[in-house]
Amino acid sequence: MTSFPDPDLVARIAASTGLSAAEAARVVEDVVAFHAEPVEDYVRRRHAHLKTYGAKNPEIFARIAEELADRVVAAPELTERQLRRIIYG
Repeated sequence: MTSFPDPDLVARIAASTGLSAAEAARVVEDVVAFHAEPVEDYVRRRHAHLKTYGAKNPEIFARIAEELADRVVAAPELTERQLRRIIYG
């Protein structure tokens, strides 16, 4: 079953950006998919990304915890230990 984005939201995005309705629908779908990413996947992805650029775990865990608190649908507050368990099992 495929769900379609809210037509009112698509119309608003199209009107405010000059995108076609199809382009606006694709943008809405992409944003919804981004925010639907499970917390564990987000933590693993961000950890790998920050490690790539040389960040150390203490600063990575603090940054990820801060980012999670600011997500549109806030994730539960995770301790450093919980973040480690997501990364390393």
